[in-house]
Amino acid sequence: MEGLAQLEALCERLYKSQDSVERAHAERTLKCFSLNTDYISQCQYILANASSPYALMLASSSLLKQVTEHSLPLQLRLDIRNYIINYLASKGPDLEPFVLGSLIQLFCRITKFGWLDDDRFRDVVKEAMNFLGQAPYHYAVGLKILNLLVSEVNQPYPGLPPSRQRRIASAFKDQALFEIFKISLTSLFQLKNDVGSKLQELSLSLSLSCLSFDFMGTSYDESSDEIGTVQVPASWKPVLEDPSTLQIFFDYYAMNHTFSKEALECLLRLASSRRSVFTNDTARLKFLSQLMQGTKEILQTGIGLGDHDNYHAFCRLLGRFKVNYQLSELVNAEGYSDWIHLVADFTLKSLHSWKWAGSSVYYLLGLWSRSVTSVRYVKSDKPNLLDEYVPKIIEGFISSRFDSLQSELSDELGENPLDNVEVLQDQLEFFPYLCRFQYENCSTYMMKIVEPIMQSYMKEANLQICVNSYELSVIEAKLAWFTHIVAAILKIKQVSGLSGESDEIRDAEISACVLRLITITDSGLHSRRYGDASKQRLDRAILTFLQHLRKCYIGDQSALSSKQLYARLSELVGLHDHILLLNFIVEKVATNLRSYTECKEVIDHTLSLFLEMASGYMTGKLLLKLDTVKHIILNQKREQFSFLENWECFCSRTTFHYVIGMLLFLEDSLLNFKSSMEPLVQVFIKLESVPDAMFRSDAVKYALIGLMRDLRGIAIATNSRRTYGFLFDWLYPARMPLILKGITHWADTPEVTTPLLKFVAELVLNKSQRLTFDSSSPNGILLFREVSKLITTYGSRILPLPNRADVYTSKYKGISICLTILSRALCGNYVNFGVFELYGDRALVDALDIIVKMILSLPLADILAFRKLAAAYFAFLEILFNNHLSFVLNLDKTAFLYIVGSLEAGLKDLSENISSECATAVDNLATFYFTHVTIGESLASPAALNLAQLISDCPGLFSGILKTLFEIVIFEDRGNQWSLSRAMLSLILINEEMFRNIKAQILASYPLDQHQRLSLCFDKLMADVALSLDSKNREKFTQNLTRFKAEFSAK
Repeated sequence: MEGLAQLEALCERLYKSQDSVERAHAERTLKCFSLNTDYISQCQYILANASSPYALMLASSSLLKQVTEHSLPLQLRLDIRNYIINYLASKGPDLEPFVLGSLIQLFCRITKFGWLDDDRFRDVVKEAMNFLGQAPYHYAVGLKILNLLVSEVNQPYPGLPPSRQRRIASAFKDQALFEIFKISLTSLFQLKNDVGSKLQELSLSLSLSCLSFDFMGTSYDESSDEIGTVQVPASWKPVLEDPSTLQIFFDYYAMNHTFSKEALECLLRLASSRRSVFTNDTARLKFLSQLMQGTKEILQTGIGLGDHDNYHAFCRLLGRFKVNYQLSELVNAEGYSDWIHLVADFTLKSLHSWKWAGSSVYYLLGLWSRSVTSVRYVKSDKPNLLDEYVPKIIEGFISSRFDSLQSELSDELGENPLDNVEVLQDQLEFFPYLCRFQYENCSTYMMKIVEPIMQSYMKEANLQICVNSYELSVIEAKLAWFTHIVAAILKIKQVSGLSGESDEIRDAEISACVLRLITITDSGLHSRRYGDASKQRLDRAILTFLQHLRKCYIGDQSALSSKQLYARLSELVGLHDHILLLNFIVEKVATNLRSYTECKEVIDHTLSLFLEMASGYMTGKLLLKLDTVKHIILNQKREQFSFLENWECFCSRTTFHYVIGMLLFLEDSLLNFKSSMEPLVQVFIKLESVPDAMFRSDAVKYALIGLMRDLRGIAIATNSRRTYGFLFDWLYPARMPLILKGITHWADTPEVTTPLLKFVAELVLNKSQRLTFDSSSPNGILLFREVSKLITTYGSRILPLPNRADVYTSKYKGISICLTILSRALCGNYVNFGVFELYGDRALVDALDIIVKMILSLPLADILAFRKLAAAYFAFLEILFNNHLSFVLNLDKTAFLYIVGSLEAGLKDLSENISSECATAVDNLATFYFTHVTIGESLASPAALNLAQLISDCPGLFSGILKTLFEIVIFEDRGNQWSLSRAMLSLILINEEMFRNIKAQILASYPLDQHQRLSLCFDKLMADVALSLDSKNREKFTQNLTRFKAEFSAK
């Protein structure tokens, strides 16, 4: 490069050019500054002499990358750090904001990385203080340095081992964080009269960074609003107990500027301080009283609450009162009665301003629900006043939900909360506790408001045509809300165990309302409205209610202990025991399955309820006594369930037949099984009669897809040797040819092959030892031969096909399922694979040959990118290397190197499951080499000869894998170190020279002053480890490796 001017011009093009080609050229030319450590001095020269901010940005960002990605000598890092801090002092205020930010980040990053290496890195607080004593622009730079430093130390960096990150953060917390927090407080006090200035905002931001520090190293989820107890260090006690600390944040909030939210966030974290940080209960009560007084003033004045961010933060702050303090403490605090009155008024206003309040109101409901659940534990003489305010909040919540419906229904673009049942139940998490607090009054109020709505709904049912569809949709929305609330009330009975005869009677009364509603929804006009969205929302609410009602009152114990409920239900709706209630639920399930043809959400929800009932042993047995269930199981004309023929609901067919299978196999009757399978027999006969020339028609396609989904559901339900035998004998040999014919004709159509292959994958899965055949039975071998034919047929047809745009769906997904099928078959322990070679049967070899061809067609980058494919691929390799290593060793060099190379890539995968599978495969390979080549007297087997030749041709193969394993152990915190250690020992013992070379390579990447210590770590690693791979020696090496990692990563 000829000169600085040319470099500045290049930088201008890099950061400002609109031409992508020009930018790419500039990036390639300037890349050397961030990659080559020889350019560090040139970066400093650019900082000293360049005038263009873009050149300064290049130098700063390049240095940042250098110090982050390279292990630079200690003195060089200190020199860079000192240069940057002096540069910021002399030129900082004149720099462009983006350059200043980058330079401060560079200074903080190098300070963080060197915190444990030298005491001079820890002078950062003193150096920042020098800025704070100067003019405002230097003051701002000093605050920015401290702010970014706290954030940098608190933020885990991907390239930094987690153990070192925690040690740095812990040392920083002990040595600097408190001083920085005190600096922020001092700045806040000094700048209090400088209203609205940038320095105020920076000081407040610094306080928030300090209070948000991860004191315990638990790395909580920053994307969540929820924060746990803040584990403030004991040394912070004097500052926390000083009343001026809390007051300064309330004062800054009262300024009502853009930083008001940050002031509330600071108060939120202070309110969450751990109990034990205070000197005694008196000090803590004083702190609580001040918090109450401050929030009371905000509630009285309403200052700042017009801003939604402030409003949301304030609701979170109020919610923390009951999270961090006991109700008895709140009641005994000074000014409690005024405070709770204001909070109640604020809650009611928030409920009625539902459009403004949004999700913030749930923090307020959390405060009230936690308060009412604590009443029984309060022994204070002072009134808690909850009896006065909770009924108003219950009424306010329900009326606000009803009031909001018209707006939500008229807003076609907005999301209706009733559409997402799971989220809705989460939002109703707190409200039921309020209802059960004064259950009698609450249930009376709820029934009072819902009765006229149900009467209107019944009138609509008696009409011939719908007169006002909008009004009807509002009615159904109100009923859906009511039903969800009842469901939530029943749900907390399971969770909290709240019970009692009076509660059961109230449960019965509000449940009876919904049970009467169910009868209305499926009668008259409403029985013709299953396509309406509002009707579907109501039915989903009803299904949620039935799920929770069943869990509470139908089961092994609950049915016997719920006499009061059934006595009251008998009076109200004529259901005097759990069998009648179960029959009522089943009839609703059957009605939904018959009536809904297109709404997949309702169908899936209905099947989920049906599955829950069938899964319980007692409820499953009870179901079999019901005529409705018998009709569903043994019905010859399942076409009455029209959703089964709807393409959008084809996935639901599997769940439907899974439930049928579960109920069917509870009786263990072969006759009933054959009778129930008759509809599927008819489909088989129909498809088998189709000539080959017509087998590619749409009618065949959909029939075949449906059949495979149905069979998979039945197969999933077979959980015992006997029931699996029913299905296997039914399928083999008569019906297997159709499955092979399907894969032969439709191999290029994933809509067909995916369900077909998934069925086969389920069929070969030996769960619960269901595939245990008699010792004289050939069924295991016969099943594998069918699997081999299927995989070979599919592979030979899918491989020549060109890749489509959606390559995963069209090709990779099928290959992934084939890998799963073969994995399950190879490790199912129901086939003696030695038989195939003994009798010259090519079933095993053909299956493995085609699967290897499919593997070689997959780019390694795609395997790692598609996670389901990666999981299936590496699980297969583990089984292959464990059970059929001789096959791997007979592969050609290209295939062998590809597969073993992919194992090295898999070791680096962030999934510990995949990493462990690869380590096990490598261990099996290395153990074979050690046993048959390293210490073997002669290369007796062809497999050993092949492996020796392959390793001779690729001498760097094992050393590359071993180096990768060492890098993982040294630089990462993995939970699967035990698995990794197995592979490492096998590789180390293969060749001592290889181990010494890797040791030298690793040491060369560290500064010279650390070589002696690190070399000693390697020596200790092999201490007392013999030239053996027996279990005792392996355990010794694993213990040494644990100590090696700890000592190697130490300072």
